[in-house]
Amino acid sequence: MTPPFPPTGRYAPSPTGALHLGNLRTALAAWAFARSRGGRFLLRIEDIDTPRVQAGCEREQLRDLQALGIDWDGEPLRQSGRTSLYAEYTRRALEAGAAYPCFCSRKDIQLALSAPHAEEGTAAYPGTCRDLDAAEVARRLGEGRRHSLRLRVDRAPATFADGFAEEAPPPLAASGDFVIRRADGLFAYQLACAVDDALSGVTEVLRGDDLLDSGARQAWLLRCLGLPVPSYYHIPLMMDSGGGRLSKRAGSDDLSAYLAAGVDATAVRSYLAWTLGQCGPGERLTPAELASRFRLEAIPRTPAIFRVEDLRMFTGK
Repeated sequence: MTPPFPPTGRYAPSPTGALHLGNLRTALAAWAFARSRGGRFLLRIEDIDTPRVQAGCEREQLRDLQALGIDWDGEPLRQSGRTSLYAEYTRRALEAGAAYPCFCSRKDIQLALSAPHAEEGTAAYPGTCRDLDAAEVARRLGEGRRHSLRLRVDRAPATFADGFAEEAPPPLAASGDFVIRRADGLFAYQLACAVDDALSGVTEVLRGDDLLDSGARQAWLLRCLGLPVPSYYHIPLMMDSGGGRLSKRAGSDDLSAYLAAGVDATAVRSYLAWTLGQCGPGERLTPAELASRFRLEAIPRTPAIFRVEDLRMFTGK
């Protein structure tokens, strides 16, 4: 039977800060993985958390992706215009009994976790609102009680299959039922991301292994909604020279900082490809060359460590 979509990957940045080299490395890997097999590559702007969106950030992120030779099919999808769609799928989850209103505040959850009967060391949502009877739920909703929506995980599989990561994430029950719509009305990352992947025809999600737990949550959510589940590939991150994570919050340098310092985009692309195991030291690659030779199995199983001296090997000077 012919699959409904060709191999289709994606990259989904949040316009909350500049893309550092670790972000760009993941984008490059996802792009090359899809293009190496003649697949489609989509771009999604995850701007649903509007209070955190920075003006002009999306434009700068697209510029940096294009500078590295990353292209995409069609127009970028923006989550901020899809809230009615997310509302529809939360409604379906509620009607199917897969989700429920949760009236707990953060303080309520912390108190429950610190109670004498709570399992020592657990951080799982204790399921306080999971089995409230329908009359009690209706009463609280009728009072206008502030609430989030959570997805049940008590029937979720104990294991999650990833196409790259060697370690499996903890079972979903370890962290408990998770939020798909926040109490402030914003839709959670897990819901918006999973629904958009399925409805866009994404067949493969290659991203950093810091999102391995999210892979298990999103796969379960899609099964609950009866939507197709992509294949997941979670690869090791790029770390700084001290072994810490590169991050927007920590002010990790973005592409423009290196271009301003005289490091050309080909050098950055090739350096990132080298950290992904796709070329030799100092070898300068065009985007087409990277896509034609990309092999998932060549990606190292340990985190990449960013070193300026390694980047300089690729400047051709």
